Amino acid sequence: MGDALLDCGMCRAFVLLLASVWCCTAVPVYVMLPLDTVTLDGNLKNVQDLNNTFLRLKSADVDGVMVDVWWGVVEKSLPMAYNWNAYEQLMQMAQDTRLKVQVVMSFHQCGGNVGDSCSIPLPDWVLAAGKNNSNIFYTDAEGVKDYEYISLGVDNVEVLNGRSPITVYSDFMESFARTFADYMGTTLVEIQVGMGPAGELRYPSYPSNRWQFPGIGEFQCYDRYMLNQLKSDATSFGHPEWGNAGPADAGHYNDVPSNSGFFRDGGSYNTDYGRFFLNWYSNQLIGHGDRVLQAASQAFGRYPVQIVGKIAGIHWWYNTASHAAELTAGYYNIYGRDGYSAILSMFAKHHVNLDFTMLEMTDNDNPQAQSRPEELIKSVFADAVAAGIEHSGENALARYDQAAYAQILTAARYGNSQISSFTYLRWDSTLQQSQNWQSFGSFVNAMHNINQSPLLRQRLLTARHSLSPKL
Repeated sequence: MGDALLDCGMCRAFVLLLASVWCCTAVPVYVMLPLDTVTLDGNLKNVQDLNNTFLRLKSADVDGVMVDVWWGVVEKSLPMAYNWNAYEQLMQMAQDTRLKVQVVMSFHQCGGNVGDSCSIPLPDWVLAAGKNNSNIFYTDAEGVKDYEYISLGVDNVEVLNGRSPITVYSDFMESFARTFADYMGTTLVEIQVGMGPAGELRYPSYPSNRWQFPGIGEFQCYDRYMLNQLKSDATSFGHPEWGNAGPADAGHYNDVPSNSGFFRDGGSYNTDYGRFFLNWYSNQLIGHGDRVLQAASQAFGRYPVQIVGKIAGIHWWYNTASHAAELTAGYYNIYGRDGYSAILSMFAKHHVNLDFTMLEMTDNDNPQAQSRPEELIKSVFADAVAAGIEHSGENALARYDQAAYAQILTAARYGNSQISSFTYLRWDSTLQQSQNWQSFGSFVNAMHNINQSPLLRQRLLTARHSLSPKL
């Protein structure tokens, strides 16, 4: 009878009954809105389309949406002249539709990363400050600046019209908290705090205009402020000669590890100098995250909302000894050394949960890149559990197929833990195509019933092929 029930018109009622029984262990599903939902001029791109999107998502039992709150939109023209109007309108629309909202404090530019479909630069007055002092931006060994995100080297330096970047981020978040206080804990349930390019705590080691997958990337420590800090710390360590620059044999963006004296097997990454530099480079990043999350905790800690930080899923070259691509991004994670536990302990210090990506990927996806995304996810999730924080997930690339959804269901329960939520990348026209939309609806149901038997989860994943939400 069970098979017949899943195939008949009572399928949806059956799924809802299961969801009510297992609500305490269901995985909520959110959908990322388009990057340009709020346009550069500070308006909703299309109010009617957005309302229709919300209604359709709600009809598919999606729990909520994620939206980027762009620094370059809200504080675009003048310091502390915030324009929250479009986001207030969006929040009210979500509340009216009974959708939850995850927001991202996006202190980075849009444009320059995989999947970026529009251009939203940093605020005008920040870019103007950068013209006067280009060292406020991350810089590679060739002297090329990256304008995605301000260098951590100036975190506490008053380079932005008399304020430091940390103060600017803090003021922004305090203003957001005051403006949206009435929504927190009801409609607004999560605030993800951007700490680097693409909102992730990392260096811009693989910019899309200079890098191609699966290149190892480059270290980003050549602005004046970071070099001065390196020189000071190397001198204190007793090796001032180590403080002049980053590793000279680290190769270039599109090299493979075996072509680099630093990253090859037996390379200089594992010498006394290499260990000093990699410790320094990663600790600078952790210190930056600590400062930003301290500001976030002060702004949002008194509200009933969860703060989240995101780590990049750098899976390529994971199956090599040096993990080169992780190292250039700031994650000192090599064979025999866990590079993520210190980051997640810092998150835990501020009661910040983890968001991690690439849950749709398998270890067989990119063999030419020695890629091991499943191993990496398991390791990072285990570190989150050990740190005592919850972990949520995303897909890294747009996928609409059942194989990807099945893999996400598997990754959502790695180890003895379960993700707290899943955010799907991203609402677009392809997702809305009939077959894709039906498959997605089945996936949502399966996530809401993730603790059922594997057989029932598989049936739920395929149950709604003949059902399409009607508006």
